[in-house]
Amino acid sequence: MTQPTDASTRRWSDHQVEQLIGRLLQIGVLLAAVVVLAGGIWLLTQHGGARANYSVFAGEPAMLRSLTGIVRGVAAHDSRALVQAGLVLLILTPVARVALTLVAFVIQRDRVYIVVTAIVLVLLLYGLVYGRA
Repeated sequence: MTQPTDASTRRWSDHQVEQLIGRLLQIGVLLAAVVVLAGGIWLLTQHGGARANYSVFAGEPAMLRSLTGIVRGVAAHDSRALVQAGLVLLILTPVARVALTLVAFVIQRDRVYIVVTAIVLVLLLYGLVYGRA
């Protein structure tokens, strides 16, 4: 029986990559759900009795429209910022999946998929940073 070479023990199998990515997605979605739920409960305890005025549209404050504002809001114990932070975690979960896939392809030395995944990751990050709705 031959011993595996050092190079083959360092590479991830496709099954290992799928398992790791699946676990990342599960943890990311679960963490985001817990943060949104905690923020939602906190928001209801603070503002649950307030009456909604549907005759005037009031969007989210400017503070909650940027990542730095959300972080500052969470640090300042703002329940709305905590809900927004959970949504940001939910959005970042698939981005982390692409980044982890890129690492896996680098470890596997699959050049074609490295290039394709790197392009996808750059486009995702560009859209998140510079994309405006």
